[in-house]
Amino acid sequence: MRDETKPLGAEKDSELKTVPHSEQADTPATPTFSVAEQPSYVPTVFFGPDGLKPGWGLAFYVAMFYPLQFVAARWAGSLDLDSYGLWAMMLEELGVLLAAVFPALILARVERRRFGSYGVGGQMAFGKLFWLGMVWGFAGITMLLVAMYGLRLFDFGNLALHGGRVLKFAAFWAAFFLLVGFFEEFLFRGYAQFTLTRAIGFWPTAIFLACAFGLTHMQNAGEQWRGLLAAAAIGFFFCLTLHRTGTLWFAIGFHAAWDWGETFLYSVPDSGTLFPGHLLKSSFHGPNWLTGGVVGPEGSVLCFVVIGMLWILFDRRYPEVRYKAR
Repeated sequence: MRDETKPLGAEKDSELKTVPHSEQADTPATPTFSVAEQPSYVPTVFFGPDGLKPGWGLAFYVAMFYPLQFVAARWAGSLDLDSYGLWAMMLEELGVLLAAVFPALILARVERRRFGSYGVGGQMAFGKLFWLGMVWGFAGITMLLVAMYGLRLFDFGNLALHGGRVLKFAAFWAAFFLLVGFFEEFLFRGYAQFTLTRAIGFWPTAIFLACAFGLTHMQNAGEQWRGLLAAAAIGFFFCLTLHRTGTLWFAIGFHAAWDWGETFLYSVPDSGTLFPGHLLKSSFHGPNWLTGGVVGPEGSVLCFVVIGMLWILFDRRYPEVRYKAR
């Protein structure tokens, strides 16, 4: 029986108020829509805990170097600055040096490393190790040719230059081979050595790049297999100097002085090429396996003896390992 004292509808209100909150139907929420973010695979593919992965770093370096080298060579080859083409050679060497350095500068920014990490730290530039390297390099080529002279395999001959032309060509070849030394050492033992060392270790990388250094000499006219092996052996010795000094400056100085003594002062073929503007009218006498023949002294078996002696002396003089690839 309905209570007449309650107004109409009060009973329903009362019933509604007694319903527990937990039994009430939840108010449906307004649906929200969002676009699922796709994971980025770039960091995992190209980068590792230590930055850019070594394989990608070397691939990017090579991909940038070869087009730049091609442009530099074509540009220098189009120049006609002198009858010998020597200034075009100088500009080409400068161009390929920039082609080797520029990609490393970019990758140093990407990897957040100092450019000096690749063996050419500015604090050591043209410092004590560079000049010591020049002394060692000049002593090495001198020791080789003096030994040949003592064995009557080599004759210094007479002067081929006189007067001011001596200083002119001496300075030209000094500047040229400084560029050659910087370019070849940085290309084979700079960024490439640093990057591959992070992947497979220093000495496996050194063997690989020393062999590559030797094979690049195949493009030289007059080069032969003994010369290729000698170039690889010298390149491996340069790896030792990098490993012990932590810098390329010793190797750059050695490389420049060896080539300058070979080409200008002693006036013999350098990796199969006899350049103009040399000081002497020197000559070889005897079998090619001893003299090197058209290759020059680097094609002689005596060159391997000299390299072995240099290795032993350097190993004893610089026993501490200073190279760091990180």
